[in-house]
Amino acid sequence: MNTNKITIGVVGPCGSGKTTLVNNLRTRGYEVKHIAQEHSYVPDMWERITNPSILIFLDVSYINTIIRKNLNWQEKEYKEQLRRLDHARNHADIIIKTDEINSNTVLIKTLEAINSLEK
Repeated sequence: MNTNKITIGVVGPCGSGKTTLVNNLRTRGYEVKHIAQEHSYVPDMWERITNPSILIFLDVSYINTIIRKNLNWQEKEYKEQLRRLDHARNHADIIIKTDEINSNTVLIKTLEAINSLEK
């Protein structure tokens, strides 16, 4: 896949690893957009703003959002983010659960998935 011809969008709840993945993909030449869908009331904002060739959804548990980001929020706020992300999750080309893997493994899984999409 020619990395210059595709746009990758990354969505997920706070603390899922979006910023790290976006930065890691950019250093490898991909055009990547960090989409803050979890803060939008518009279900298809990810599509309207970016309309990526590949949409990646990073998933994470509530407890890990607190650990990773030292967030002071309630589980109901986390669940609201998940609700806001439903449309994006349902349309994602790649879904990666990041709870028990480090950022390097997330990158490897992402690159493998991107490569498999080109076949």
